[in-house]
Amino acid sequence: MTDTTAGGDVRLSGISKTYGSFTAVHPLDLTVPQGSFFALLGASGCGKTTTLRMIAGLEDPTTGTVFLGEQDVTALPPYKRPVNTVFQSYALFPHLTIHENVAFGLRRRGIRSVKKQVGEMLDLVQLGDKAQRKPHQLSGGQQQRVAVARALINHPRVLLLDEPLGALDLKLRRQMQLELKRIQTEVGITFVHVTHDQEEAMTMADTVAVMNGGRVEQLGPPAELYERPQTTFVANFLGTSNLIEAEVVTNGGGEIVVTAGDARLRLPAERCATSPSPGSRLLVGVRPEKISLVHADDAGGVADGRNRFTGTIADSSFIGVSTQYRIDSAVSPELEVYVQNVERDTRLVPGAEVVLHWNPEHTFGLDAAQSVLAGTVGSAGVATDPEAA
Repeated sequence: MTDTTAGGDVRLSGISKTYGSFTAVHPLDLTVPQGSFFALLGASGCGKTTTLRMIAGLEDPTTGTVFLGEQDVTALPPYKRPVNTVFQSYALFPHLTIHENVAFGLRRRGIRSVKKQVGEMLDLVQLGDKAQRKPHQLSGGQQQRVAVARALINHPRVLLLDEPLGALDLKLRRQMQLELKRIQTEVGITFVHVTHDQEEAMTMADTVAVMNGGRVEQLGPPAELYERPQTTFVANFLGTSNLIEAEVVTNGGGEIVVTAGDARLRLPAERCATSPSPGSRLLVGVRPEKISLVHADDAGGVADGRNRFTGTIADSSFIGVSTQYRIDSAVSPELEVYVQNVERDTRLVPGAEVVLHWNPEHTFGLDAAQSVLAGTVGSAGVATDPEAA
């Protein structure tokens, strides 16, 4: 087989997949840098798993080319591609020990002396002392680490992970997120990870591609996607966003000024996905945790230069680390504000008049032609066709 050490990344050129009249993945160009942890993130039916399966060779693309390094592997069957896949179902052999499960790929290739390699791989996933146990004697997280070790021992160019943590409970999933990131950092192999879990993608990945309806909505580092979403879908799908419908007053000097209800708000032009002209409409976004909340009696203490307006607390929910408030105002109905439970103000109860304020630098702008509901649970912006999962 052709050496793939040059480049070493995954490159998709014009890749698409259709099933009859349904398009699961629209023509897509995507490059995964060598040695990176790359996540394909999206709701069920967005095309992320289909894309992963085309990289693995488990699905034939309708159009386009799959490159691994400099090699065109589009026509190669899965077993001839320098990739291994880890699925949600661990697919371990129940009758074999952990040692033999990990050794399986090496033995199938005719390698006889496997003890040292298997031992090193089990040490990597911190299961060296479990080598002689059977899969049913391990926890779900431990079984998943065995599946990763079994895939990595073949020294693939790329490790593909298809919802690998989906069967684990929340606490174990969070532990495994850190484990997988540690393993990827140690081995330096390119990981391509499919998930519908936003927190999982942002915790583990260097780069995230947010998919929707068979297309990549936005691609970039997790912090950039969160702080500077380019579409309402990304703004809503990655966490929660308050999207305020506003009218542009001025756009110049690196700053955009808008009016919304009875408020005048500012945002940096560089944080706006469009370049709006005065008189046009704009969606102004701010994350709930960026907003500060004070009782109306303390409004005089709000610093000058902040974006601010008044509202009424409609509802509040105590969730331990923070209290989540829902605010009604003339600016926008049902704004969400998250306040850390450090020094709780007992006056902040439903019915109280409050002032919301935040740093204009934390504001972003989006094209107002989009639906403000795109990316929210149950919205039309989330595809649901099972073949595009």
